[in-house]
Amino acid sequence: MIQHTDLKSLPLAQLKEEIVALGEKPFRAAQLYEWMHVRLADSWEEMSNLSKTFREMLTDRYPLTVLRVVREQTSRIDGTKKFLFSLPDGNLVESVWMRYRHGNSVCISSQVGCRMGCSFCASTIGGLERNLTPAEMLDQIYRIQKLTGERVSNVVVMGSGEPLDNYDNLITFLHMLTDEHGLHISQRNVTVSTCGIVPKMYELAKEGLQITLALSLHAAVDDKRQELMPIAKRYRIGELMEACGEYYARTGRRITFEYSLVGGVNDTQEDAMRLSGLAKAHGCHVNLIPVNPVKERNFVQSDRHRIELFKNKLEKNGINVTIRREMGRDIDGACGQLRRRYMDTDQKG
Repeated sequence: MIQHTDLKSLPLAQLKEEIVALGEKPFRAAQLYEWMHVRLADSWEEMSNLSKTFREMLTDRYPLTVLRVVREQTSRIDGTKKFLFSLPDGNLVESVWMRYRHGNSVCISSQVGCRMGCSFCASTIGGLERNLTPAEMLDQIYRIQKLTGERVSNVVVMGSGEPLDNYDNLITFLHMLTDEHGLHISQRNVTVSTCGIVPKMYELAKEGLQITLALSLHAAVDDKRQELMPIAKRYRIGELMEACGEYYARTGRRITFEYSLVGGVNDTQEDAMRLSGLAKAHGCHVNLIPVNPVKERNFVQSDRHRIELFKNKLEKNGINVTIRREMGRDIDGACGQLRRRYMDTDQKG
């Protein structure tokens, strides 16, 4: 099977090398890059300031990575849009577009499926299929920007998959997303979520990026966290906190603790006290997430009163805390739900 270079996954410097190797002038690379990452072209044929011969050569040698919309759902509650995209090989990923007062945010996937096995997440049902390329991560944003006709100002890598399990492609994606020659989204407006792969957290701290790192914590003691997240059996909370400290020391960027509230599992006042201790020690913001019920899982959302009690306990202990707005609950809002339902129902006819 012939392996084709994915031009859309190449940073500008590497794209220039590829284009020069074809016998073209270096400035052609800048033109190509603009068409792919600023004008968001759907085909080589659209690139009207390139010669017909060059476009034909590109068509013959380089498939252009463009995602296809399989399904689009719009929430009647808040206007949130969820997209199910088909990748060039037929695999499916999902992305979410959310409108906030401060701008439009897109939550993208970094893998097809996931191998982390978190017990309240639909993404991991069925395991990991493969990693996404930088182009496949970028094009989720590009498609959504074209479909909505609105600029994306914030990007969250928190959809299906564990971003740090696709580390090299993630780093390339981050540099291209925030590069001045592309969409040029501020690094401070980009959040990457991880369930806590400690060695990769240390690597990320050394990258010199100004992104926000969000740690999916979900429990403040090891035994409870291990029940929810298999990764916790490999990296204990003490190791995680050391990695968080290193990340803050190197970047100056405050870490966010993501904490999904699961009814009767991790939502007691004692849980809140333990979480307060961890957050205070590391100056972390806490983002409480009322868990979206997933039909394949038994977990239920904490009731509203219990959520408020939990939040109040954190605030009384001086913790900066927010409750994430429940966006798109009526449109399979939880990670992996739409893809899972489509695969279970639609494809079976």
